[in-house]
Amino acid sequence: MLHNTPPNLSDLPVYQKALEIFALSQNISNYLNHDLSNLKPDGSEDNDIYFSGDIVQQSVSLVPEIMNAELERYSDRKHKHLDSLKRLTNKLYKSSYRLERSNSNGKDFLPILRSELKKFRKLQSSWMLTL
Repeated sequence: MLHNTPPNLSDLPVYQKALEIFALSQNISNYLNHDLSNLKPDGSEDNDIYFSGDIVQQSVSLVPEIMNAELERYSDRKHKHLDSLKRLTNKLYKSSYRLERSNSNGKDFLPILRSELKKFRKLQSSWMLTL
């Protein structure tokens, strides 16, 4: 994904899980977009389609925050990246719950995403202790 990734960073379980969450979010979003892209009978669009983009946007930001936290020398800046990572994870949870209320068959995949996010949070907690 990133060409200047240090070799030891790609071995971190939290980094690998972030990549998995990104791939899963992309696949869920693509699946949902087929159901949500149709216009309603009144000609308006389904607002839930934006939440499908949100999960991709939020998940794509996980890896750079992990990289920045890992490469940062100063602890106050490191903590800013860690806080940002927590916020992104929380936003992903919220977006997945919003999407679950959508009118799509793809919403059945969202509990899988939340399950992976729970695993990510556990990995994130243990990783943060090593920084």
